[in-house]
Amino acid sequence: MRLEVLCEDRLGLTRELLDILASNSIDLRGIEIDITGIIYLNCPDIDFETFRDLMAEIRRISGVKDVRKIQFMPSERHNTELVSLLTNLPYPVLSIDLKGAIDMANHAALKLLAKSEDEAMGQLISHLLPSFNFGKWIEGDITRQKQAIVIDGLDYTMEILPVYITGESNETVLASAVMSIHPTTHAMTTESLADSNTLGFEHFVGLSNRHKALMSQAKKLAMLDQPLLIEGETGTGKEMLAKACHNRSHRASQPFLVLSCASMPDDVAETELFGHAPGSFNHQHGHKGIFEQANGGTVLLDEIGEMSPHLQIKLLRFLQDGTFRRVGEEHEVHVDVRIIASTRHNLADLAEQGAFREDLYYRLNVLTLTIPPLRERASDIAPLLELFVAKHSAKLGITKPEADDELLDALSNYPWPGNMRQLDNMVLRALTQASGARLKLEDFNLPKLEAVSTGSVNLNIDGSLDDIMKDYESKVLEKLYQSFPSSRKLAKRLNVSHTSIANKLRDYNIRKN
Repeated sequence: MRLEVLCEDRLGLTRELLDILASNSIDLRGIEIDITGIIYLNCPDIDFETFRDLMAEIRRISGVKDVRKIQFMPSERHNTELVSLLTNLPYPVLSIDLKGAIDMANHAALKLLAKSEDEAMGQLISHLLPSFNFGKWIEGDITRQKQAIVIDGLDYTMEILPVYITGESNETVLASAVMSIHPTTHAMTTESLADSNTLGFEHFVGLSNRHKALMSQAKKLAMLDQPLLIEGETGTGKEMLAKACHNRSHRASQPFLVLSCASMPDDVAETELFGHAPGSFNHQHGHKGIFEQANGGTVLLDEIGEMSPHLQIKLLRFLQDGTFRRVGEEHEVHVDVRIIASTRHNLADLAEQGAFREDLYYRLNVLTLTIPPLRERASDIAPLLELFVAKHSAKLGITKPEADDELLDALSNYPWPGNMRQLDNMVLRALTQASGARLKLEDFNLPKLEAVSTGSVNLNIDGSLDDIMKDYESKVLEKLYQSFPSSRKLAKRLNVSHTSIANKLRDYNIRKN
């Protein structure tokens, strides 16, 4: 029961009110006094007879003009309206206590973090957003700051604001912090973000064991200075992985430059790599090549398998000691550059065929990362679809649709010859064609493939016919199981019973990679 007492500003009036409550054995849970002459009382609910007598006694107090029952105390109404406002804001907002734990999260924040309210409350913000160091912020210059973060592979801008309260002695005390999160737009400049922007592997999403193993290995190799070779089919994200390795290394603050080895003739490529002397090519001033421009940083040689033999010799010498000569100059230049090379070819096969220098291959093949094609990690389709749908929905300014189960099943069983790039492009096209709140299989219009090669399976012809057939069957199942990573999916793919496949996987001791 909450009462509003309108009264005169008279000394002792509040005391008389409290005496009446005490004489009626009514507890007082809260009292608020307004300077305009209103006293608010928060008491337990009472029966009608007691309430009627209480109201009559209060009205008999000298100076009381009126008394009536209200629904909320002023502070309760204020807090309720504020919480309702924050809860329904369209962008994520979090309140963080001085220990870095979340003590309030609105609906948008819970949805973005994929947490229930019970799961989010009390969680350290550093666990949910590892790229933001709350401890460093609160121990340093506690000011309003912006920082780029990545959540589930998407770019956001996080803004944190300190919250101060003023005590009775007019001193300000830090009480908490409020964090808001907004999708990063192209209009935002890099100057508006914190200097410590080292985004990289956060952009990669996946659930498969092969994806997790690749990310774990890449993070280790990123810290080294030796040449790194990244192998993978077209569209698997080789350049993106190279950029992530650069951003995780001690070279992150230095340039990251890319040269496509397949897109230009020898003389142009040599000039781009090594530069040229003043006066060469009718240029009065000399030109610094990519290696010189990237001094201290990283150079990605994209599709190095298509580099000409002439440039392969030049690159081999550079890899030996980091020195080179500009085109048209005699003196040597020394730079400190890490080389990352990417290729969709098998360099070992090219070297064996004589199409790629064997000595250069061994020089490049010090550290290697192999990105598995999308068809071999079907469990990554769902998080990638979620990522691309969210990304393109934001760009198109539409509400993010949900994906039908039939769509996800079809996409998981599709071979994706163009890998993630193909999936990304097809999601964009599907969103422009979709109608309604759900994304359906017909929106994708998946291309029909005549035949999909699953790769060769080595045939062992030793032993009896029964031994040969069992060996071949186990290899086929093991290869397909990586693309259809459950006994039910594999059974559906091979049009046999789930029990039969489960028994064979157990007999052959076949597990996911």
